[in-house]
Amino acid sequence: MNRFALLTVLAAFAVSAQAAPVTYVIDNSQTVANFSFSYLGMSGKPNKFDKTSGKVVLDPATKTGSAEVRIDATSVNTGVALLDSQIQSADFFDTANFPVITFKSSNLSLEGEQMSLSGDLTIKGVTKSVTLAVTRFKCSAYSGLQGDTCIANASVTIKRSDFNMGKYAFLAGNDVALNLVIGAVREQPTIQVASR
Repeated sequence: MNRFALLTVLAAFAVSAQAAPVTYVIDNSQTVANFSFSYLGMSGKPNKFDKTSGKVVLDPATKTGSAEVRIDATSVNTGVALLDSQIQSADFFDTANFPVITFKSSNLSLEGEQMSLSGDLTIKGVTKSVTLAVTRFKCSAYSGLQGDTCIANASVTIKRSDFNMGKYAFLAGNDVALNLVIGAVREQPTIQVASR
């Protein structure tokens, strides 16, 4: 193979490597999962879940991707222990039987004026198709130990009655606003050492 052909092959390999989908692992320390609802007709303060995991896969060439988010429902944090316990009861999240909230999407679109993330949201064993509005998405190469990081904001409003959590409608509003601030770190390739 002559030198020009070799350079052509190497250049093609480099381009294909850059265009390949990239996996980012959600970093709980950089991620916040909030939810809020009205109480007695008044806007309530944001509540949160303390544990979130999952991954985001991006295709830089097409500006598309997928996402899988897992929220530990037992990590709900309203700032009031009694309310945390009530929210985990069978009337609401029923964490004894359904400890994890999941969102799975194969349709992440980062083009156009309105970026979006569509997929299946599962709460309390009930799955509904939802579309999250993505209001921010940015990836940067950090020089720190964590490496390349993507930050995204995504939000959607759901009805809790759709997920078998419609109790006490006279106290709490049916509409629940979900907001995700996701920080995801680029997955490092596994290095395999050949055995002799």
